[in-house]
Amino acid sequence: MIAGSLDLLPASYGDFRRKAERRLPRFLFDYIDGGAGAEVTLRRNTADWEAIQLTQKVLRDASTMDCSVDLFGERLAMPLVLAPVGMGGMTARRGEVQAKRAADAAGIPFCLSTVGVCPMEEVSAVSEKPFWFQLYMLKDRGVVADILARAWDHGVRTLAFTIDLAVLGTRYRDIRNGMTGGLGPWGKLRAGPIDYALHPGWLLDVGLRGRPHGLGNVAKYVAGAGSGNIANFMQWMAGQFDPSVTWKDIEWLRSIWKGNLVLKGVLDVEDARQAVAIGADGMIVSNHGGRQLDGVASGAAMLPPIADAVGGETTLLVDGGIRTGQDLVRALALGAKAALIGRPWVMALGAGGEAALTRYLGLMKQDMRTALGLSGAINARDVTGAVLL
Repeated sequence: MIAGSLDLLPASYGDFRRKAERRLPRFLFDYIDGGAGAEVTLRRNTADWEAIQLTQKVLRDASTMDCSVDLFGERLAMPLVLAPVGMGGMTARRGEVQAKRAADAAGIPFCLSTVGVCPMEEVSAVSEKPFWFQLYMLKDRGVVADILARAWDHGVRTLAFTIDLAVLGTRYRDIRNGMTGGLGPWGKLRAGPIDYALHPGWLLDVGLRGRPHGLGNVAKYVAGAGSGNIANFMQWMAGQFDPSVTWKDIEWLRSIWKGNLVLKGVLDVEDARQAVAIGADGMIVSNHGGRQLDGVASGAAMLPPIADAVGGETTLLVDGGIRTGQDLVRALALGAKAALIGRPWVMALGAGGEAALTRYLGLMKQDMRTALGLSGAINARDVTGAVLL
């Protein structure tokens, strides 16, 4: 790496990631950057997209290129959604609010996580542009119903329901950093006050000025939430994850949610068929960003067989490893209507807040224009497998 390169204008995901690593406390950076186990799937997610070759066609009229697509009745400026990321708001002051503003400006949807820092009430106040909301099946179905009612009242019409969290993945980085407990006195000092002191910019911007640090969407259900102690929230959430969930519970969800229901975490053809059978409006082909079961296939690998099986019956989206505008074209060519990014938007936010995220999204769109213009596709809505070798 060239000395001082971190101060140069970021041009790629790697640039934003390095800036975020320099700015964020170690535990937070590793929480975002890491995956399950030995991180085989985490690496596979990006490698599999990179291995898909685009074709290059010349002398096609590229003067009217159009990156826009239609998704759930909405015109998106490009086929991209900011994925839900738990505690994503900790990377910048009131981070989900900044992300929503950047997404609005880019003409794409933002999906707020149940375990985001900013509550839906705060995010909805950014603008009248609708946002998506992500939810888990909690043991207390009354809480689930109440959260859904609140989301509807705040303009949410597309629900991304995560279905691959029956068992929490083993994440070695989080264990090492003490996020799952077990640190001794010195470890707690190193992972807390010392780490914060080594990152004064984040400490001032987020640690002090970004309060409260709880999980805003569930604060009303958590005892002691007024203290803002994140440990109280995480303990409550850990006790609420329901490992007994089956397709019957999704049928119940379908019966009470009036909007678009998108199931997040489908990685199997038979599961995809079942999702269609229960009436889901769409699904996200996803391995949870490599954070659940290490060693499974990537979204890029599983999208084609799932598209062959159910692509004509539902709306397919994909996430995991998407880093560039070229990846967006690859995703369209394999059968997705759009893709989601999680780590990239959070890393960009951590690197420099809303301005950095806005820049990253602009770079992705420019990358996509290049891919469309040189593959002969021109219009994103017309992309097929013909753009691939």
